[in-house]
Amino acid sequence: MVVLIEPVTSDRLLVAIFGGVLMGAGVGLVIRGGGVIDGAEVIAVFTRRKVGFSNSEIIILFNIIVFSIAALKFGIETGMYSIITYFAASKATDYIGDGIEEYTALNIVSSKYQEIKRLLVNDLNKGITVYKGERGYLPGNFDIKTDCEIIVTIITRLEIKTLKNSF
Repeated sequence: MVVLIEPVTSDRLLVAIFGGVLMGAGVGLVIRGGGVIDGAEVIAVFTRRKVGFSNSEIIILFNIIVFSIAALKFGIETGMYSIITYFAASKATDYIGDGIEEYTALNIVSSKYQEIKRLLVNDLNKGITVYKGERGYLPGNFDIKTDCEIIVTIITRLEIKTLKNSF
């Protein structure tokens, strides 16, 4: 018995975007679990270690090349929708594979180091490491330097804005 499912929409842009998100979520789950789907993911996993681009950035680059060639045969509009689909898929892959809260290490050198330490520890509940360092060494003023504290912490990309807005 064959069951036909009615399409939700015939809008090609909506199909491209939501299809890409669903496809990217699936690819992200596979990559997060340590697997690969096809040759592009295998190349991306190995290339990522060398160049620093995310898996999805490498995959979308390959796919844009493929879609550009295919657009010559199937039409520019179809190629453009395909690129939109894979762009949406790449973003979904990043969120699922790498996590929504992307963490980053911050090295902070500021004259307001006491206030920054207080904000990070007391308000944002972050652990910090403080290194003693020197700042200065500018072109033309190489001999001018001052002691400073270098604050190191790990925060999410969402918390960066909070930290910037506080100062």
